[in-house]
Amino acid sequence: MQLLKKNSISSIAFFATALFSFSQENSDVDALVTDRPDATEASSTVGKGVLQIETGGLYEAFKNNNIKSETFTFNTTLIRYGILDNMELRLGWDFVEGTTKLNGNQLDDITSGLSPLLLGLKIDILEEQGSMPEIALMGHIFPVFSSSKDFRPEYTGVDFRLALSHTLSEKSSIGYNIGAQWGNDSPEAAAIYSVSYGLSLSDKFGYYIELYGDLPEDNSANHYWDSGFTYLVTNDLQFDLYAGTSITDGQDLLLGMGLSYRMRKK
Repeated sequence: MQLLKKNSISSIAFFATALFSFSQENSDVDALVTDRPDATEASSTVGKGVLQIETGGLYEAFKNNNIKSETFTFNTTLIRYGILDNMELRLGWDFVEGTTKLNGNQLDDITSGLSPLLLGLKIDILEEQGSMPEIALMGHIFPVFSSSKDFRPEYTGVDFRLALSHTLSEKSSIGYNIGAQWGNDSPEAAAIYSVSYGLSLSDKFGYYIELYGDLPEDNSANHYWDSGFTYLVTNDLQFDLYAGTSITDGQDLLLGMGLSYRMRKK
């Protein structure tokens, strides 16, 4: 476990150093807009011919009585490519490792492998106009066969959502998603939602706080919150750091970090 964590951090650091070395600031190009680190998806696409890579890692922990579950998700990579001015292809894959501790002693039931592949599209629907928000529609499919044995669900997952955003001022905005998802280990639908408030602290630093969750048909609702910071190295490179927890049972601690890089066509 320790070796895997060190390798993950080292690879992120190496990737970040390489990107920084080749990045060039271009003041006449808007800063990239990312779908991380919050759960709220952005209400815009990357643009035709643009390739954007968003990656990172996160840690989750939950303790129930004397049983503690810990999950490490490495290389949470999402690749976004603009095939039209208003449409992007989306591809994502995570490597996950989970452990269980009983009375502080780690059990041998370690699970590790790839989560189901994410395949999807995002389409711009409406630009922000006065009181009307900017709106995008996206959908994803998560094929069962694409995951490792330890994380293979019973059903193919599907989700869709509307992503909306309002500009509140020159330095603040609010984004929100609403949609539904099916799959994992239940064919029942679950409504999904998120609301995120973003604030520019300076030309480089940003802050957000967010509420999100899901409401399954056959189970109780799950509600979470998180908050974090972003740092814009150049208009094409951004780092992030965040933390959160659940309001309902299920997550005691969430910690994550990552980076996003945009490659624009010449």
